[in-house]
Amino acid sequence: MIPAAAPVSFSRTWTFFEGDWHEGNVPIMGPRTHAAWLGSMVFDGARAFEGVTPDLDRHLARVNWSATNFKLKPMVDEATWHGLVQDGLKRFDAKAETYIRPMYWAQNGFGGGVLFDPETTNWCLCIYEAPMPKPTGLSITLSPFRKPSADCAVVDAKAGCLYPNNSRAMIEAQSRGFANCLMRDMLGNIAELGNSNIFLVKDGVVFTPTPNGTFLNGVTRQRVIALLRGDGMDVVETTLRYEDFFAADEIFASGNFAKVQPIIRIDDRTLQPGPVFTRARELYWDFAHSRS
Repeated sequence: MIPAAAPVSFSRTWTFFEGDWHEGNVPIMGPRTHAAWLGSMVFDGARAFEGVTPDLDRHLARVNWSATNFKLKPMVDEATWHGLVQDGLKRFDAKAETYIRPMYWAQNGFGGGVLFDPETTNWCLCIYEAPMPKPTGLSITLSPFRKPSADCAVVDAKAGCLYPNNSRAMIEAQSRGFANCLMRDMLGNIAELGNSNIFLVKDGVVFTPTPNGTFLNGVTRQRVIALLRGDGMDVVETTLRYEDFFAADEIFASGNFAKVQPIIRIDDRTLQPGPVFTRARELYWDFAHSRS
């Protein structure tokens, strides 16, 4: 007899799958589903909070871009995605903090093996309550694990198969008492954190790793850069090493899940949330509410 799995408590969740909305953690894959055991899945993540959904259109466009690059079929046009999101959000309180996750995956493979069949692409839209992390600050260290390059992984897509490497990097960092970690590319340059993009400030200038095909040029990253530049700040995309971050005046992160977060410790050096981080977060919140 197979022992029963321990119950898992999920936050309030609604998923549009196969033509209807389903409440809870609805099963969408089986043991023979290609994506369930061979990772043929892409997704994206947008946010709804305080009654706004900043850059929703760009996230919905990107999931189709990811599917195309992954060789899946982007079956849902952006207008349909958008309509489903608006319909799904009606199932939550107007001020609920939710995560909006459209997904594509391969249902079947050829001959039951590695090669997936793009004609069997399936999809869903999952929306669930996920409180916004408070900007209390993160501690970071340097990870021994590295980001893959385009010749050995599908880094030109937001693909689920890329995230186990990030997860093991964060697990290793947390085993040493840090919340997150800087990850390098194969040349030893800093690419990003385990789950978000990264910025440093030195002598009033903002620096961030230039997109080089080893990490996603995040939607929130691009927005923060544009907002800071529009506010008159110098933002330089360039090659950065660990030593640049350790010597920085400020470090902060950007990502869809938490938006803009300060770094308050890098290894044994303590930092304070600085004025550039504070301004970046203010600018982002002003932008988000200007699009309500």
